[in-house]
Amino acid sequence: MEFIEGLKYSKEHEWLRIEEGNIAYIGITDFAQQELGELVYVEVDTVGESIDKDDVFGTVEAVKTTSELFMPVSGTILAFNPELDENEGDNPGLINESPYGDGWIVKIEISDLSELEEMMDMESYKSLVGA
Repeated sequence: MEFIEGLKYSKEHEWLRIEEGNIAYIGITDFAQQELGELVYVEVDTVGESIDKDDVFGTVEAVKTTSELFMPVSGTILAFNPELDENEGDNPGLINESPYGDGWIVKIEISDLSELEEMMDMESYKSLVGA
């Protein structure tokens, strides 16, 4: 199981990487994708919307289950990864292959940077999942 230093992690198994200023990328952790299994569909129909911290912004569907995606911080969804979008790249398995890289799910503009302080660092997240 892979963990990346420098990312922020949520208790709902999302990771967040600050790109520049208040722009960030969000995906699901390696732990989450392993628990879900092979992903077959990702739905994000909230591009352009402001989503509050802990609200649902989309879903991921695996062979045997569907799981909601929760915003780890409040912000506006700027983009949905076109490689995952069924109308473009249609490759949800990219999350299984590269959960912290090419398998990012959304790009956001964070509206309240102080909410980052409530997220976990790598060591805290490893403790949460028992790694």
